[in-house]
Amino acid sequence: MNILSFLYGILVLGMLVSPISQAAESSPQQVYADASPAVVMVLGYGEAGSKGNGGTGLIIRSDGLVLTNAHVVVDETTGRPFPKVYAYLKPDRVTGNRKSDLARGFKASVLAYSDALDLALVRLENPPAPLPVLELSDSDRVRIGDRVMAIGHPEQGGLWTLTTGVVSAEFENFNDVRGKHVFQTEVGLNRGNSGGPLIDASGRVIGINTAIARLAADGLPITSISFSLKSNVARTWLKEQGTRVEMAAAPLESPASVAGAAGAAGGAGGKAAASGASKGAPTAQAPPPARPYSLDDLIRERSLAEADMENMIKEMRQKSRRR
Repeated sequence: MNILSFLYGILVLGMLVSPISQAAESSPQQVYADASPAVVMVLGYGEAGSKGNGGTGLIIRSDGLVLTNAHVVVDETTGRPFPKVYAYLKPDRVTGNRKSDLARGFKASVLAYSDALDLALVRLENPPAPLPVLELSDSDRVRIGDRVMAIGHPEQGGLWTLTTGVVSAEFENFNDVRGKHVFQTEVGLNRGNSGGPLIDASGRVIGINTAIARLAADGLPITSISFSLKSNVARTWLKEQGTRVEMAAAPLESPASVAGAAGAAGGAGGKAAASGASKGAPTAQAPPPARPYSLDDLIRERSLAEADMENMIKEMRQKSRRR
């Protein structure tokens, strides 16, 4: 009888505890609803019609500070930030119409970047405040098999797309870059996802989506291999820049252990990071009137539209002077 009572007590306790343990995780729908407003689209390009890069970023401070990949905003040919950088806030509802989906665009400037770590810090000019924010969590808590999600703008897909998967593996000093620690996941990433958040099932940012593997050396296709820079690496890098943002408590590595000092944007142009910087980053592209979209087309369209607007303003000023 005593044994039966004991077993019954364990059963009841298990029923009480299990909902509590499960409550820590949220549904993908809830994670997306909470996190997506703090995810932006980032475009960088040069003169009218010139090629550029594009990707995703996450707002890490309510006054418009955005974290993204360096290859999204740094021109590979010059090693310096693109002359023109724009960030687009998420609309209340994404429809696939680029005019309404990208109506909330703001000029931005690159404050710092690291080629080696593929990180960049961008500031929006005069955004509405306060903006929603995503906090960088402790990536050391992540385990192989944990469910994760990504929000971004994959080419040939929709803007602010949600993809899901699990953490498959992890690597230290990825591609022989000291301090560049990454997660490998099966989350579907494509060009346009670069710089976006990797989020765990509790809605915490535990990585920055950085790279994909698509073809083997012999040309055979590779599937479900994506890489995300661990959030603790980004936290340490931000600390090196003297950037104060809201972060969940977590042990940080010594700044000296992370490769890639930041290049200051502006002035002499600030050389990007340390030797061993990754090259050949995916080029940006953009969305046409309907899905799927092309990053290249979007960048071309936006840069030409801006040039037309500048010419119109110049003509109006010249006419007013003649009067």
